[in-house]
Amino acid sequence: MLVIDIQKQLGDLDLNVQLSLPSSGISAIFGRSGAGKSSLANLISGLTSPDLGRISLNSSLLFDSDKKISVPPERRHIGYVFQDARLFPHYKVEGNLLYGCNGKRTARFDDVVSLLDIEPLLDRHPHSLSGGEKQRVAIGRAILSEPDLLVMDEPLASLDLPRKREVMPYLERLAKEIKIPIIYVTHSLDEILRLADHMVLLNDGKVSLSGDITSVWSSQEMRPWVSMSEQSTLLEGIVAHHHETYSMSFVQLSDRQGIWVKKTDASVVLDQHIRLRIRANDVSLIKTEPCSSSIRNILPVTVVAIEKDRENDSVAVKLDLVGHVLWANITAWACDDLALEIGQKWFAQIKGVSVTQSDLCSK
Repeated sequence: MLVIDIQKQLGDLDLNVQLSLPSSGISAIFGRSGAGKSSLANLISGLTSPDLGRISLNSSLLFDSDKKISVPPERRHIGYVFQDARLFPHYKVEGNLLYGCNGKRTARFDDVVSLLDIEPLLDRHPHSLSGGEKQRVAIGRAILSEPDLLVMDEPLASLDLPRKREVMPYLERLAKEIKIPIIYVTHSLDEILRLADHMVLLNDGKVSLSGDITSVWSSQEMRPWVSMSEQSTLLEGIVAHHHETYSMSFVQLSDRQGIWVKKTDASVVLDQHIRLRIRANDVSLIKTEPCSSSIRNILPVTVVAIEKDRENDSVAVKLDLVGHVLWANITAWACDDLALEIGQKWFAQIKGVSVTQSDLCSK
């Protein structure tokens, strides 16, 4: 576990962070520009030092202002991937990778080369690589140093959209296959949806919220970050069975309820942990369960909160779905017409469900 309790004055920004992060999976650090995300990454890795406080990784002290301990970056066993790849220009790709493992080509080397599909690049120099290829090499070099923690500071930020699309599948494979905890700094919600297990919301140098991705994503604090049309709920479940006739899979949320999703990926298999995204605009409410409907997912829910947005003449309804949060966006007219009140029992009609991540490695 990474435990942080630090203070650092950075110009007008007072970075004051108290945080504990899990020792597995990907923890995403999210916030607007200037919130202190990259500064926090630099403090963790030892590139800069806090003014006050303490940082420990797996019970080993990395920094303690009271005890005057400050472990240098090269002794922290932390791999760092920057926004720009920072490869050694005079080394070929193979030389850059070997630098990460003290010049020894081991079975681990071959595994990482295969994981990131770098084999065709080994004999090339960095100047001949695309931005996406450079980042894959930089990630491989960091992994080959066998760190206890991998810090990735907006690794896709310097890439154009085609290069981002090129690198993202490798990051997804990385999240599933390597057993190294990752701190992933980003301002991209799409990257967080596809990669993160844990999420930290950083605002003006302080932690507004930290927790597993599903709880943070469904929280009130996240709603200002997402437009009304993009507001959604994340749910995690297990693929329980496939429909015998149609290309649909049933994802179990609890002993009592589950959701049907399109079986669009042949890699989605039984007993697999899977993450679903349900847009709030795709959820409507009905008082009694219909006898016949084209909608496949109609589930009993309880109204937990009602939030009115008078500016947009809309209402966000927070629902309890067998212990999970589910959001529905409806019009103010519909809210008044239905006479919605907290505690009422309704049925949620879910018109669309998308799979944002499958085979969740931390589960």
